[in-house]
Amino acid sequence: MEKRIYADRIEELRSMMRSRGWDAVIITGSDPHGSEYPAERWKQVQWLTSFTGEAGDVVITLDHAGLWTDTRYFIQALRQLEGTGVELHKMRVPEQVPIPQWLASAFEENKEVYFALDGLCTDNAFAAEVKARQIAAGRACHMVSIPNLLDPLWEDRPQVPQTPVFEVDPGESRIERLGRVRDWLSENRVDYLLLSALDDIAWTLCVRASDIEYNPLVISFLLVGQDSADWFVLKEPVEDPQTEETFRALREDGVQLRYYEEIEIALSDACGSVAAGELNYHLSSLLGPGRLCPLPSPVQKWKAVKNAVEISGMRRSHFADGLAMEKFLYWLEKSLDGDRAVSEWDAAVKLGQLRAECPEYQGDSFETISAYGPGAALPHYITPNHEAPLLEQRGLYLCDSGGQYWGAFGGTTDLTRTVPLGPCTPLEMEDYTLVLKGHIQLAMAVFPCGTPGCRLDALAREPLWKAQRNFGHGTGHGVGWFLGVHEGPQDIRQNLNPEGLVPGMIVSDEPGIYREGLFGVRHENLLLCVEASENEFGSWCRFEPLTLCHFDTSAIVPGLLTPEEHDWLNSYNARVFSLLAPQLPKAISDWLRAKTSAI
Repeated sequence: MEKRIYADRIEELRSMMRSRGWDAVIITGSDPHGSEYPAERWKQVQWLTSFTGEAGDVVITLDHAGLWTDTRYFIQALRQLEGTGVELHKMRVPEQVPIPQWLASAFEENKEVYFALDGLCTDNAFAAEVKARQIAAGRACHMVSIPNLLDPLWEDRPQVPQTPVFEVDPGESRIERLGRVRDWLSENRVDYLLLSALDDIAWTLCVRASDIEYNPLVISFLLVGQDSADWFVLKEPVEDPQTEETFRALREDGVQLRYYEEIEIALSDACGSVAAGELNYHLSSLLGPGRLCPLPSPVQKWKAVKNAVEISGMRRSHFADGLAMEKFLYWLEKSLDGDRAVSEWDAAVKLGQLRAECPEYQGDSFETISAYGPGAALPHYITPNHEAPLLEQRGLYLCDSGGQYWGAFGGTTDLTRTVPLGPCTPLEMEDYTLVLKGHIQLAMAVFPCGTPGCRLDALAREPLWKAQRNFGHGTGHGVGWFLGVHEGPQDIRQNLNPEGLVPGMIVSDEPGIYREGLFGVRHENLLLCVEASENEFGSWCRFEPLTLCHFDTSAIVPGLLTPEEHDWLNSYNARVFSLLAPQLPKAISDWLRAKTSAI
């Protein structure tokens, strides 16, 4: 009966399509800012189809409903879409057919087509590709932009959130960061820079809030000129004292506060060229090709290279996070040894409670993935809070989690540990070891400064490839400083991203293996890119692990590790013990000593 709700919603949308002459409706999984994690108001794909994954776009025609998502969500999508009438279209696979190509073959030749989309939540480049494919197919294509397209159907749709705004001190003032923007404007002979990515705005203005769950961000737009900085942030009267104080400081620094919806008027009235990088289709249309400069935002690159204050905060936050993780793993083992019933949900809740013992903890950086056995075969498994599977004293348990910290521990963490809960099968142990080999190979990398992450990706996959195994997601992503757990422009994946890795950047190292219906393995640390040396061949970089949490060695097949890999693992575990043990209760410290003994 529940799935019937989604089928009915799709039929209501089709009724709207028939009445307005639309051939297709495109609904993306993002928001007006291109966010990976949108606020509840913009979870349109979930409302329409029941799919809860972070990456999914939908196309509805009069005779077809499809969801496009990637390898992380295939199993989840099949389960959630069952009974809704929505078909799964797979991305990041060799036979993929992306939405623009699919639409290009979905209608008869010479047909004049009308595609409706929520222009505020659709990337301008994506919309342009859809239209170009139709024209190449010989059709006249009309893109109908309807901001908030689902409003007539979504009666209880949430409003744009507004949470308390506060300042942070990253070791560089907002005056200095706005000065960087203005220098960039002069160098590129552009009149304005429009920032729509929420993490770029938070970084530039040195502010944080909680408008999006797990993300300390403020839903807003920022338009910076040589003599102006307009922040489109107001949604309702401000009554919070902390926000009032923050807004007063912003005004003193020359930032004008305006209402969120006024961005459309401001862009329509702006005199001069506007650089906007990735911008939604609706706002791009207001600027038009004459005023829109397709230059990428410089803030992403600036934000990716952490300064000394940010690096220090990341180290402290990972120390606090490591203490919580070791307490959690100790509690988990002792609970199961004592025959206590522990479900996946119980474990996730306990980990959050232990993180909360740190006064600087501000909440999780994403929803904890607490997965045992078959659940761990879904890379982005959602832990159920009702009738969650119980953990057993056998096989592998995977926990992927992270925290947001502020105060003395400013930073964002993200780590995954797969731990044996008891006897493991030979296949579980082999996969566990091969993934760890890949993790270590990347962690030990030494490379010329500026090497793109795509050229390092094979280091983490090579042990798996030799055994003819692989994983579908990326190996590494950037991480913000008390910001988003995923940030660019750097990453480590097979996609040909030319962005080079330089000292100060942080990336994750998280290879994995997933066997549907059986188990999953992933080992993840965050790595700081640091200088290694300089010689006649150039400047060299290496990685310093920020994450402090031991790797369990009891599931390792020792013969699969090289002597160098053994040394790295023993050295890493010894470092974890030496740093964390003095701050842990004696019972946990003694337990950790045994867990980190050399193999």
